[in-house]
Formats: sequence, C-alpha cells, structure tokens
Amino acid sequence: MIHPTAIVHPGAALGANVAVGPYSIIGEHVEIGDNTRIGPHVVIEGRTRIGRDNEIFQFCSIGAAPQDKKYDDEPTRLEIGDRNTIREFCSFNVGTSQDAGVTRVGSDNWVMAYVHIAHDCEVGDHTIFANNATLAGHVHVGDWAILGGFTGVHQFVRVGAHSFCGVGTVLLQDLPPFVTVAGNPAKPHGINSEGLRRRGFSAEGIAAIKRAYRALYRSGLSFDEARTRIGEIAADHSEVAPFGAFLSASARGVVR
Repeated sequence: MIHPTAIVHPGAALGANVAVGPYSIIGEHVEIGDNTRIGPHVVIEGRTRIGRDNEIFQFCSIGAAPQDKKYDDEPTRLEIGDRNTIREFCSFNVGTSQDAGVTRVGSDNWVMAYVHIAHDCEVGDHTIFANNATLAGHVHVGDWAILGGFTGVHQFVRVGAHSFCGVGTVLLQDLPPFVTVAGNPAKPHGINSEGLRRRGFSAEGIAAIKRAYRALYRSGLSFDEARTRIGEIAADHSEVAPFGAFLSASARGVVR
C-alpha cells in the first residue's frame, strides 16, 4: 500500500506488497523488493536497491550522496539485502568512485536508531548495530558482529565476524574475529564466548579460539610469532582459521 501523501517516482521499481508510509519519498532509481515496509517521512534516493521483507522505520535517509568532498555525483550505488530492521533516523550513503562504487548491507541485520553507515562500507549478515553506532567510509563489518551504542569506527577499519564492541568503543585499528573490545581507544577484553555458544560453536572450538586469543594478546609474543602460533592452532581446529586469515590480511594493524 502506498499512502496518498507519499511520493513515488514513476521510474522506481517496487515489488509486491511493498508499503510506503505517509510523506515518504522514493526516488527514480530505487528498487524495493517484495513485502518491504517503509515508514513515514523516509527518503530513499540514489541508485538504491533494497531486498525483500525489510522494515525501515520513520525519518531514515537511505541512499543519499556520501559525505565525501571528492564525490562528484558519480552514479554509485547502495545495496541492502533481505529481512533487515532499520530503526528511526538512520542514514546509509551510496558509495564513491574512490572504492568499488557501492555501499553494501547484507541480510538479517538489526540496526537501531541513529546509526550511520558511510560510503563504501561493507556490512555482512546477522549483525547488530546499537543506537548511534557510526561507521566512517570504507569500513568492513563481518557477519554476526555486534557494535554497542555510540561505537565509532575509523575509516578503512575492518571489524571481524562474531566480534563485540562495548558501549562507546572507538575503533582505530582492525578488530579480529571473535574478540570483545571496549574503550577509547579500544582495548581487548577476551573473546565473545557467550555469542559463540549461542551460535552453536562447540566447547572445544571455543577453547581453541581462546588459545588463539591468548597467543595474540597474553603470551608476550611478537605479532608475527603470534600469527605463526595461531596458524598452528588452526591446523587442528578449523574454527580458528578466520582469526589467522584476518591477521594476515590486516593492513592497518589490529587492536592491541
């Protein structure tokens, strides 16, 4: 159902059973999948593609131009997957030509009020962004990551899968998978054991991840020595493999 006060550009492509609330605006190049609900006073613009079964609450800005002085109205994109909940006053921007030209948000994410996802970010699936969490440009967030309220992530930082940021965390370096951090700047405080148990990790797998964590943060080993030790643990426990791969790919260095 399209509310009579909503404005939907004739060029927009809306799937079956899409609901658009009062005073919302849907732009020319927008695609919205089946059964998605758009609340009142939402603006969706730019080259934005939204999947099915999403719910976007009132006063959100989706697909606006990036907050980047180098942006020159290039035809960049925003892509959002399926079954996401996006609460009030969130802002998601399109990408820029300085990167892949697209901002991507996966599926089954829970995004609370006032969250900002900047240009060229890549967000996985099943994440939780608490109120006022903010991503600067080019940030990558892995599946099942949790960002506490008022978490701020510096541009180009990578946030590993299954990691956890406490309230008010400021991330200036990469956060490895499974690790819990808090503070400004962020400091490590163990692994996200409870989250891993809830997601079906075995007790043996969690113990192996704890050994990998200790190798990096508690053993006194250098970064390269710790990475070698984590590789040895991963050879016997596949759950640890993402930890080692993340460290090898880190260009900014990791939270220490």
